[in-house]
Amino acid sequence: MQEILNGLNNKQYEAVINTEGPVLVIAGAGSGKTKVLTHKIAYLIQEKKALPWNILAITFTNKAANEMKERIATLVGEDAKDIWMGTYHSICVRILRKHIDKIGFDSSFIIFDTSDQKALIKKCLKELQIDDKQFSEKQVQSEISNAKNDMLEPDQYAVKAHGDFRREKIATVYELYQKRLKENNAIDFDDIINFTIKIFGENPEILNYYSSKFKYILVDEYQDTNKSQFTLVKMLAEVNGNITVVGDNDQRNL
Repeated sequence: MQEILNGLNNKQYEAVINTEGPVLVIAGAGSGKTKVLTHKIAYLIQEKKALPWNILAITFTNKAANEMKERIATLVGEDAKDIWMGTYHSICVRILRKHIDKIGFDSSFIIFDTSDQKALIKKCLKELQIDDKQFSEKQVQSEISNAKNDMLEPDQYAVKAHGDFRREKIATVYELYQKRLKENNAIDFDDIINFTIKIFGENPEILNYYSSKFKYILVDEYQDTNKSQFTLVKMLAEVNGNITVVGDNDQRNL
């Protein structure tokens, strides 16, 4: 354990050993935020005897996740492999593969990339006889993505769009777009987190399983968290409440 705590300054040490309840770490670039997370995970495993699969660590890039896993492996060895670590989307895809049937999809669902989305939106515009010179696929895709980031389903977006001719048209595209995605057993990148939240909201037993499973949750780059990501983390932390978030308030308001 001494190896885990060696080299930490006072504030880093304090953040690492405070494992129960919520912990907010605000620090600037180059101050050792990632070090706090890696050493805290190692501390949880070695000192608190936490099982690796009961730890959820969320990063914003796959590269960051891999680097953190490598650092943790130097401290705790093979146990690092069993930590649930990755981006919001990679974690949610893992959950969706097991439970997406709850919302009418097959577990073999495919994920549409940006070009797939634009191609489908173009077909929807044509089907709805909407002039794609006035409503480009790129503009419509961006508006639908923004709606999903605000956690607005097609019917909810349509209500907000009422009275705005342009957005009312986009609302009809959004509705058809989601329908066609489902017919293809496909989801897009923005659906990944929202559908996980939807499954949790409609199936309390599934939410309780994961919220109980993840005894410790750690989130990197918390200042970049959007509404759906915040909602997801809040749901997952509701049973144990042991959550550590790390961010830099110079990059964005926390």
